[in-house]
Amino acid sequence: MIDMTDDEVMKKDQEWFEKAKQEGRLKENPTEDHKAGLRTMQNPVRRNILKSLGESKMSFDDIKAEFKLNDMQAKLHLGMLEDTLYIEKEDDSIYSITPRGEAFLVNVEPKHL
Repeated sequence: MIDMTDDEVMKKDQEWFEKAKQEGRLKENPTEDHKAGLRTMQNPVRRNILKSLGESKMSFDDIKAEFKLNDMQAKLHLGMLEDTLYIEKEDDSIYSITPRGEAFLVNVEPKHL
């Protein structure tokens, strides 16, 4: 991860959340948003995918190989992580962690960082 000051991190996070809100990717009901996030992160495979993406970006094929998943399993796990905004897909099927995913790792998986 790139070294950034606290102010730079906060600004980056705010910009990401504002963009997600403008694009309609955030759920209108915060309770439903929270419930969806909890359901998503209850699965250890998804938590481990998130931890790996916290270290570096990964391709779809790399994720499949590292976690021994078939196409359907990988699409399910990655889709849930994307829908709840913990990760996002960049060009060429490259996945990266979002500020929401980083916050999960810091707040819920503190031993990771």
